[in-house]
Amino acid sequence: MLATTVLILLGILTLPLQLEAASLRPSRSSLLRQAYAARDHGYPHARNPQEVQSMVARGHLVRLPGNEDYELKKKLAYPYARPEVKLFLERLSHQYRRRCGAKLMVTSLVRPKSRQPRNSSYLSVHPTGIAMDLRISWKRSCRAWLEGTLIELEKARVLEAARERNPPHYHVVLF
Repeated sequence: MLATTVLILLGILTLPLQLEAASLRPSRSSLLRQAYAARDHGYPHARNPQEVQSMVARGHLVRLPGNEDYELKKKLAYPYARPEVKLFLERLSHQYRRRCGAKLMVTSLVRPKSRQPRNSSYLSVHPTGIAMDLRISWKRSCRAWLEGTLIELEKARVLEAARERNPPHYHVVLF
């Protein structure tokens, strides 16, 4: 009886943390988890375009060319990410296209600190190559599928995701 009561109390006390982890709402705690994950994996932050190119030359970042399942925003300045991000994006976009009949649009990948937008956080992990921004579909069923998938993967601690408002996109960080 006491053990059951303790388990119930622990469940109630940790519920806010569980709910936040399963949300696409941007939060400071999510940004901190992203920053700590990048640090714990030893991923350096590219400070400028030259450091991005150096990371590409060393094989830390690979080019994402797009394919029949996903495309990159035209004139994307830095079409590079970590190899794991490329593999993840290829698998996710294949499922997305099968489900939605449309390509997944990638609007941002690695971005050096010197090229971060004004509204970015100093905790941003885009300079490490583990972040990607995805366009939000106009189709409700596609949004629902992608959001549900991202939430499930976040619950499994595979990634952190947020639905950003300005500009509207999904910010996804792969762990």
